[in-house]
Amino acid sequence: MTAPVKPIDVAVGILMKPNGDVLLGQRPPGKPYAGYWEFPGGKVDPGETVLEALKREFMEELGIEVLSADEWCGVEHVYEHAHVRLHFFISRDWRGEPQSLEGQAFAWQGEVGVEPLLPATIPLLQWISRDACSTVDA
Repeated sequence: MTAPVKPIDVAVGILMKPNGDVLLGQRPPGKPYAGYWEFPGGKVDPGETVLEALKREFMEELGIEVLSADEWCGVEHVYEHAHVRLHFFISRDWRGEPQSLEGQAFAWQGEVGVEPLLPATIPLLQWISRDACSTVDA
């Protein structure tokens, strides 16, 4: 009998413009779910808070400085390759313009028109439109 796999903590940021548009990024080739669209973020390193990880990831991936972010929602999702615990933050306050520093495409979306969407991203988009957060697993 194998022990259950401990979920990987992941910091995920929802950059939101005043008009409600959010930034989605496309997973690059070579990563699981390459080509799928998601909210930017990444793994929390040992000794790092989730907010510190979020700020680091946004600087590394997009070249922007998150000035403030509000913790919004937490979701666990089991993919074929990993069990993740996603910690979502909404930021309306950042410095800089997003750039593709890791070769990924990104797009500001109001009515989401990109696909395919990463499975754990789909319910979040619905919750944002209702300004709610469900507590069920994705």
